[in-house]
Amino acid sequence: MKKIKSARHLLMAAGCATALAFNPQAYAQEYVEPVQVEKPQEMSLKRKVAIGRFTNETRYGQTLLRDSNLDPLGKQAADILAAYLVQSGDFMVFERGDLNQIASEQDRLGAGDQSMVGVDTLIVGSIVEFGRGEDGKRGLFNRERTQRAHAKVAIRLVDVRTGLAFHSATGSGEATTETQTTLGMGSTANFDGSLTDKALSVAIEDVLEELSNTIQGREWRTDILAVENGEIFVSGGPSQGLQSGAQLRVMQAGRSVKSAQSGMMMELPATEIARLQVISSFGSGELGEGSVTRLVSGSIEGVPTNKLYVVAQ
Repeated sequence: MKKIKSARHLLMAAGCATALAFNPQAYAQEYVEPVQVEKPQEMSLKRKVAIGRFTNETRYGQTLLRDSNLDPLGKQAADILAAYLVQSGDFMVFERGDLNQIASEQDRLGAGDQSMVGVDTLIVGSIVEFGRGEDGKRGLFNRERTQRAHAKVAIRLVDVRTGLAFHSATGSGEATTETQTTLGMGSTANFDGSLTDKALSVAIEDVLEELSNTIQGREWRTDILAVENGEIFVSGGPSQGLQSGAQLRVMQAGRSVKSAQSGMMMELPATEIARLQVISSFGSGELGEGSVTRLVSGSIEGVPTNKLYVVAQ
């Protein structure tokens, strides 16, 4: 370990070499050991998302029946998107059928069916462009062949509490494979079915970061399970990124009023009434974990828990 020299040694050195000016930066680099400062780790909380309808709106691979179960290209795109979201580790991904799930999700967020988990965002999408083609050159002694696949997807994010599509994005991708033979020697290829997978994968990759950032930019929220013996139990734990010491805010939902302009019921802005700190967790698994919190400020006394929700600070 390098030691800082005393002022006496510095003065002696300066007296012996008056022609040389003292350089603090050079001295620090030579004698002072840098101090490593640890930056606080930012809490990253998983959002709950569901992939709903993903259809093929092109003529490629379509059947006369137009049955969603006979739409392999649309299902393939949904599977690729689900795989990417799961691999990212930033989301809890649920499977859903189609757009009528919006109404079902709204019921599950209230007092409806508790056998399935309500999500924050429903993802719906379409394959709006898809095509395959090939070209090549044939000579006296050689032959070249290039196969191409092109795909374009359009994806929307829907708020399940309102049914409003709050974000849309498109992505496109292309995949190719080349073969060449000379005097009958070299690689040959029949129809390459994997190009379809690759083109769809690249198209979804093209839009994935934008979708991910948009979803994670929205408010993370959870519910209060119970209040017992001065402790407040909330849903979510370490598997969702909720760690001990995390600060949470308790919000009281605004009352619902009917808009004379649109005829729709609108919820007035929520009000923060208390703050919590996570002290421990219980349960296991992303869906089975909960956290024990204590009140840091404010009060929730006298307010029904179904009128409250919890958000990350």
